[in-house]
Amino acid sequence: MRLGNYMNRIILIIILVVAGMGIQAQKTMEVGVFGGGSYYIGDLNPGRHFLMTKPAYGLVARLNLDSRWAIKLSGYRGEIAGDDNVSNIMTNRDLKFESKITDISAVVELNFLNYITGSTRNFVAPYIFVGFGFFMFEPVADGVSLRDLGTEGQNAGFADRSRYTTMQMAIPFGFGFKYSLNKKLGIALEWGLRKTFTDYIDDVSTTYYLNGESIDPSNVAEIMSDPTMNHKPYEARGNVSTKDWYAFFGATITYKFKLGRVRGCSDFGTRKDY
Repeated sequence: MRLGNYMNRIILIIILVVAGMGIQAQKTMEVGVFGGGSYYIGDLNPGRHFLMTKPAYGLVARLNLDSRWAIKLSGYRGEIAGDDNVSNIMTNRDLKFESKITDISAVVELNFLNYITGSTRNFVAPYIFVGFGFFMFEPVADGVSLRDLGTEGQNAGFADRSRYTTMQMAIPFGFGFKYSLNKKLGIALEWGLRKTFTDYIDDVSTTYYLNGESIDPSNVAEIMSDPTMNHKPYEARGNVSTKDWYAFFGATITYKFKLGRVRGCSDFGTRKDY
């Protein structure tokens, strides 16, 4: 199955799940905007959260099933970056990258307290979330696409390596804090990680494929592979045993709509809840 068709099926599943839950529950929906930051964890930054944070923005739609459970569909756009000279992990490697990230996710939210946007009693709650989604990325350095260069020998067929795909699956999870501003508006502060199944968000994963001493400094593909020109083929360039992560954090502001009511489904957020 081609990756594009696979992704289209995933998007369709997400839409059907959210729509199906909406038909069954017919409760309330909130739509709004997201603003905040994004960053990455990987070979060029193994563990320093928020390092080289870049701006991020997006749209959200939340279906409130009751005062504890909700389903949220989000589309975020951000930028991530990594640099050996900033993280100081391997300064003799001198690698760097930046990438635009487009993230589409569907998650289930669980409020630790009863929460209803517009309520004067249940107006605040911490929550956690987990779900699934996919993302698109394209690592570049100095305006040059690193994937196209085949910096670990993909274009040369070194060790049977082939090009990686820039559309991948992810598992989003995290926590947040909701607060009702008035009868229609709610705000949420949120931090969420994305576990991925690729080690190439930063274009760094396996080993070098060139003899650094023989690199032509005028050859962009070769110099981008080993900027210090002091490594040998099969020397470690990255940590192939770990995968890359990225994160979004920030605030969402949403507007609440009341949906229709289905027989047998009692409304929430009315009468004594206010």
